[in-house]
Amino acid sequence: MKIPASILAFVTVSALLASAQTITVDVSHPSNHFVPSETLGAGVDRIPTAAIDHDLVQPSLEATLASGWQPVSYRQNTDLAIEAWHWNPQGTWSDKSDPAGKGYFTGASVPTESLRYSYGYGLPRRGFTRNDGTETGYSRLTDGDLSTFWKSNPYLSQHFTGESDALHPQWMVLDLTQPQPVNSVRIAWADPYAIHFVVQYWTGEDAIRQPTRGVWQTFPQGAATAGKGGTETIRLAAAPVAVRFVRIWMTESSNSCDADGPADPRNCVGFSVRELYLGTITDDGAFHDLLRHTPDQEQTTTYVSSIDPWHEPSDLEPTRSAQVGFDIFFTSGVTRGLPAMIPVALLYDTPDNAVAEIAYIENRHYPISYVEMGEEADGQFMLPEDYAALYLQWATALHRLDPALKLGGPAFTGENKDIEVWPDASGRVSWTGRFIDYLKQHGRIKDLAFFSFEHYPYDACKTPWGVLYDEPELIRHIFQVWREDGVPADVPMFVTEGNLSPGSSETYEDIFAGIWLADYIGSLLDAGGKAVYFFHYLPLPMEPGCNHSPGTYGMFTIDAAYKIQQPLAQFFVAQLINLEWAQPGGGDHQVYSAKSDINDGAGHELVTAYALKRPDGQWSLLVVNRDQENAHRVRVTFRGASSEKPDSAGGFAGPVEIATFGSGQYKWNPPRTRAMAHAEIAVAPTVVAYTNGTADPDGPIAHSKQNGTKDTIYDLPAASVVVIRGKVAAH
Repeated sequence: MKIPASILAFVTVSALLASAQTITVDVSHPSNHFVPSETLGAGVDRIPTAAIDHDLVQPSLEATLASGWQPVSYRQNTDLAIEAWHWNPQGTWSDKSDPAGKGYFTGASVPTESLRYSYGYGLPRRGFTRNDGTETGYSRLTDGDLSTFWKSNPYLSQHFTGESDALHPQWMVLDLTQPQPVNSVRIAWADPYAIHFVVQYWTGEDAIRQPTRGVWQTFPQGAATAGKGGTETIRLAAAPVAVRFVRIWMTESSNSCDADGPADPRNCVGFSVRELYLGTITDDGAFHDLLRHTPDQEQTTTYVSSIDPWHEPSDLEPTRSAQVGFDIFFTSGVTRGLPAMIPVALLYDTPDNAVAEIAYIENRHYPISYVEMGEEADGQFMLPEDYAALYLQWATALHRLDPALKLGGPAFTGENKDIEVWPDASGRVSWTGRFIDYLKQHGRIKDLAFFSFEHYPYDACKTPWGVLYDEPELIRHIFQVWREDGVPADVPMFVTEGNLSPGSSETYEDIFAGIWLADYIGSLLDAGGKAVYFFHYLPLPMEPGCNHSPGTYGMFTIDAAYKIQQPLAQFFVAQLINLEWAQPGGGDHQVYSAKSDINDGAGHELVTAYALKRPDGQWSLLVVNRDQENAHRVRVTFRGASSEKPDSAGGFAGPVEIATFGSGQYKWNPPRTRAMAHAEIAVAPTVVAYTNGTADPDGPIAHSKQNGTKDTIYDLPAASVVVIRGKVAAH
């Protein structure tokens, strides 16, 4: 019997509807709103000078701008590298007793020449062996040289904070790497020295990275209330105590001047030490030192609370990388003429230099959106009250220059949970909570115009496919944490730098990275984020990642001459986000929450979706199929259109634009030859020291059209990002 065509068509449509699953958009109220030209941006960091020369000109710049990112955040790296920032090579030194100059440098605020590069100067009074921002340099506390010394930041002394030094204790920590018997310490003080201090040991495992899983215990004879400077040997306990971490906690300074004399008050405040020794004293009175003293990173590791930014012209760091000069940054076209987020160095600099920097930019009439204060204070192990004290001094100085400046920070490292520090006298351990409390207690919370942090959610060496399921909850959770810590509801939160992980790997080139990027941006905006900056905007050389596999933070592979070879997955997904999902420009977009009913049977949502109501009246869905192997077919339903009909449902109606990027458009093929080891790269004559992999196919985004109804089925290929855009029928 022949079945009529009409019945066949009905059966076919019914079968498709039965097999399709649903994405439901809740249109009862928006979860957020944003303007792309203010919100969807990218970051430019310290990069090789060759990158500055090649990336900020055509055709590389045109290719970069084709990604669609709009505002730019200028990332400031010298705080991470424990350097003073000469943002302008021209300027003045505070101490002119030496013809070459020395002391504290302030860049020239009056433009005289075009700034192409700027550099960092190492700090000769450094106390860190290593930190979270760099693995170069060494501490002067265990360098074996009594002519060198560590000195704390003078801006944390009572002279500058207006508060007792006891409210900003300065400290030194020694890490013996494993428990060792200790009963004595020898301190070779410089000027100024500590009058009041205690010597303590840690009862937990890692005093620096697990600051709440242990307590600092003062040695039985570890309290000093009348320090006299010089070199003193202190018997800490009658019998040796097995310890790994030892802390010297200083609360009152002698305020005696260092060798540069009293002409500058910064020479006469804080605390200063030439060398530390730790070990045991035997019955014969002999001191037996456990520390290794050497001017390199093989020395015994030390950490400190802060560092004096004093330096000399000879401290210019020999490097092939540089901060981008402000003039080429603003005139090259990379900012699109939009206001840019500009940083000021804070941890290892001076307020005078920060003010001069902003004055220079304003004298050039370059537009500034926000000023970010310092870089990753938590990664420098700075206590929140110390950062807050510096923040307010810099804010006072900057607002004296320009009251309209919008200041913020602290540009946290990429953390997925609350940042905790050693408890204060009240037992509080939240870094953010204590920072916010300090601003409020000083009546200065209005000086915080935005709260910023970075987002690097994964370990570069541990990225199985399943971690993709975590991203939406990770970003929502950290936003909630900062609000619960006390960040006021009217203070916008910005992710001023972010990507997969802080370490590069081949995962960055795989389609995995593109799928993650879509979920990251969508979930951040749905969670209430007001700005996000992709990192890194400009093309960069490949570098060895996990197991020396090549990785890059950029959106392209390049050759040794910085010529772009091909775009990577994140470039195409950036285009989907910036050019297909959102409407480029200055129009206000409303964000609405969406959810699919597609899961893996273990509670993981395989398909995520993020909905926008665009200024042009179209509804736009960013749909992420995180299923690595399987395609899915979905209907799209819009619910809750009005208070009168809260359960009313509708769908796309009329022409629907579909843009698809997935495994059918992109596949990364790793190189067949191994990457060279770090030591080999150091002596290699070319920028790219190994063979890059290739993407094949390598785009483009696939475009198609459908006629939308409430029952229309949309195809989501395996491992894909799809934008579905059109008008929605009245409910």
